[in-house]
Amino acid sequence: MKHLASGSCLCGAVKFELDGVFEHFFLCHCSRCRKDSGSDHAANLFSSQAGIRWISGRDKVKTFQLPETRHAKSFCKDCGSALPTLQMNGALLVVPAGALDTEVDIRPDARICYASRAGWSDRLDTIRTLDGLPG
Repeated sequence: MKHLASGSCLCGAVKFELDGVFEHFFLCHCSRCRKDSGSDHAANLFSSQAGIRWISGRDKVKTFQLPETRHAKSFCKDCGSALPTLQMNGALLVVPAGALDTEVDIRPDARICYASRAGWSDRLDTIRTLDGLPG
């Protein structure tokens, strides 16, 4: 398999490499993903074929499975950064796009659960942009 991407957590304790291909890239607006991300959506890549190799910090990875759902989130125990997780008994690798240190050549397929979006996330393209922090 070809090397696909590498990533890490914010504090750098956890590092990983991915091999394979991503089949999907979704921006999910459901309330669970909003809580996971602290934002208006979660940005996750999905693969049923890719493998993950933990370079460092595997013991720092904690996974939370929401009871009686398929919703799971892995994160660094030290800094809280979202990290890849295996779901559906290991059949599906879900990778938070923000955890990647390398670019991927796939664009989002869709905004899913869009009807559940936060009202304040409408028309974000009309808000001014800054290349750095506000002065």
